[in-house]
Amino acid sequence: MKNLKIKNILASLIFIALFSCADNFIDVDSQDKNSGDFFNTEEEYQEALIAAYDFLQATARNFQLAEIASDNSLCGGESATDSPGMQEIDDLVHTSNNAQLREIWTWMYTGVNRTNYIMEFQDKIDFPNKTGVIAQTRFLRAFYYFELVKWFGDVPLAVDKRIQFGDQFGIERTPKAQVYAQIEQDLIFAAANLPYTQNETGRITKGAAEALLGKAYLYQDKFEESANVLENLIEKGPYELLPTSEAKFMFENDYENNIESVFEIQYSDVDGGSYDCFYCLEGNYAVGFNGIRSYDGPLFDFGYSFNVPTQEVVDAFEDGDIRLEYSILDINAWAEETGATFTIGFEHTGYFNRKYIARQGDLNQPDAALTNPNNFRAIRYADVLLMAAEALNRGNISDTRAQGYLNEVRNRATLEDVTTTGSNLTNDIYKERRVELVGEGHRFFDLVRTGRAKVEMENNNGIDAIKNEDGDVVRFHENRTFQVGKHEVFPIPIEEIQLAGGTWDQNPGY
Repeated sequence: MKNLKIKNILASLIFIALFSCADNFIDVDSQDKNSGDFFNTEEEYQEALIAAYDFLQATARNFQLAEIASDNSLCGGESATDSPGMQEIDDLVHTSNNAQLREIWTWMYTGVNRTNYIMEFQDKIDFPNKTGVIAQTRFLRAFYYFELVKWFGDVPLAVDKRIQFGDQFGIERTPKAQVYAQIEQDLIFAAANLPYTQNETGRITKGAAEALLGKAYLYQDKFEESANVLENLIEKGPYELLPTSEAKFMFENDYENNIESVFEIQYSDVDGGSYDCFYCLEGNYAVGFNGIRSYDGPLFDFGYSFNVPTQEVVDAFEDGDIRLEYSILDINAWAEETGATFTIGFEHTGYFNRKYIARQGDLNQPDAALTNPNNFRAIRYADVLLMAAEALNRGNISDTRAQGYLNEVRNRATLEDVTTTGSNLTNDIYKERRVELVGEGHRFFDLVRTGRAKVEMENNNGIDAIKNEDGDVVRFHENRTFQVGKHEVFPIPIEEIQLAGGTWDQNPGY
């Protein structure tokens, strides 16, 4: 984790022997490894904790795919056969054989297993910083489970014990309500035992725990609980919005871990991993993959033209909203202004996710696309304000306070105050979440949890028709069908069902 990152690399090397990547349910610990070999000093607990942090970096896949799954962007890439699993998710035709979905499952469970390894031996020795180590561990476990339950619904729940080889035959999928209950317990503990400011950049804080807890409550429509924890964070936490004059820089490397960043996933330009091992990377691969194909010009650097924003999301910004300029790059206007050149990829819309595309000077060799050091701002203070506004409004608690939080975000974007109430205010909050958080992987799950996915994702069918040089329509991104009762979650990877003995029911519709 920037400061923590150097340690992270070393700890990961130590843990290669403990967690090998195999086609066995999830990455599992060698059964001949026991507590006698490890957890004999505080340093060893810290090494295990840093190894548990390591799989946060794998979530670049989660956030990129979540954006592609929504109506905010198209998959893009070089061609219709470039990363077919991602193309399938974009078109809502994914199946249980999708390679990218299995990666999410495997990588998040590897994170869970690494946290449970610590928790399994949490009582072996005592040391002064032990409570803080356990609190960070429990946050990480909650985060990995939150990703799993968002993507897959009911998932196997293991607590304080590793899932080891052979265990998969006796473990069942757990109802998501129970998974959420464990997430809540872990985050309540983390929030109660962590400081708002850590000595080492990148470590989990009380604010991160409170924000994720408020989010987990919101995803379950527990509005009063969500409002309580989020307003406590707003009142007592050290966070604030960057001023209008600096907001356009918030996704630049020089503004990493700024006053608005509540939970930020750290990346570095250290070489490691490959196209066959994305989870091994120290860099943020999604930044390079989102970039401009064959780009030659100022400020930005090349990329592979994935995750390209749609015209429909560009049109969602109000006139005068300064966020459009720093959220979405109009490449045609930029090329005309600067003389930059580029080539057109598949599903070219003319737009790129400016928040997460490569900048000149932040790439390293031998493969710059795999070594981008740009951090992912997983939870920003603007998101906290908007979640609090939604909880207060939808919970019929206080539209006045909801307006206040919403308008803080709008005023920073140089927009006028919203004065609506009731369902009109709810819709205004939804609209604000879309434009404030565009490109950050929130939209799809926001639509699902609020029951708006079918209407919103089918509402603009045909708007983003892709045409060839002759003007013929070759593909409609929005000519897809969101099936209620199916597409709210993604299919359990078929390999995992088979490895569990074929006893699990697949998610409905798959």
